Formats: sequence, C-alpha cells, structure tokens
Amino acid sequence: DPKAKQAMLGRLARIEGQVRAIQRMIDSDQECEQIAQQLSAARKALDRAFYEMVACMIRAGAEEPEATRGESGEQVAALLARYA
Repeated sequence: DPKAKQAMLGRLARIEGQVRAIQRMIDSDQECEQIAQQLSAARKALDRAFYEMVACMIRAGAEEPEATRGESGEQVAALLARYA
C-alpha cells in the first residue's frame, strides 16, 4: 500500500531525527536523565513502527486466499515470538 509505505517512511524519518538529536545531546554534555528520557521516547517510537509493520502483515494475510491464511498467521506469531 503506497499510503502505508509513505507513512512508515515518515515515521522512520522522525525517529532518525530523534536519534540525531540524542547524539547532539550527548555531544553537548546534556544531563543523563534528559538523554535517557529521549532514548525512551525513541525506543517507543520504534516499537510503534514495529507494531505497525506487524499490523501490515496481518492485513496482507487477511487478503490472501483462505487456504493460506493459517500460514500468514503462523508467520506473524513467529515474528512476535522472536522480536516482541
């Protein structure tokens, strides 16, 4: 889905900006607590991107023929077991 692809790329660009800002914070000797807060925010943003990707897999699996939906479900379950 081109719209979903653009949304994901935009989300990742924002995360990239967050990480660059954290690098600048470290370089300018910001307080550790402030850096930790920004790291937490970036981690949560990556988690949201991950879950959106899993949702994309689920939606794609729902569009498959009924005979192969079980395989798609197993792939999503394996992905979640491995990375979540």
